[in-house]
Amino acid sequence: MEYLFSYGTLQSKEIQMQVFNKLLIGTEDQLTGYKLKGLQIEEEFGMEDYFVAMPSDNPADTITGIAFAVTSDDLIKADQFESNAYKRIQITLKSGITAWIFIES
Repeated sequence: MEYLFSYGTLQSKEIQMQVFNKLLIGTEDQLTGYKLKGLQIEEEFGMEDYFVAMPSDNPADTITGIAFAVTSDDLIKADQFESNAYKRIQITLKSGITAWIFIES
């Protein structure tokens, strides 16, 4: 089992059903040393506003989100869902869990 840390869209039950065809199980966690930055992505009907995680110069910066337990197949589905404005890397959360996160490309 692996973990995927979500700070945005993938927390939505509707999006989880669309992407994974199931609801994910997770626990709240935090990522320190990162911050969120606004990002515009071109969607089918125009530009949409999203957020992207990026490393911060301030180690006190924190992103709150959910660490979801996922399979390797789920990670492939998440990769297909996320825009090429994001890349997936592994990080260590405040809880000590190692998780995947989508950050700025």
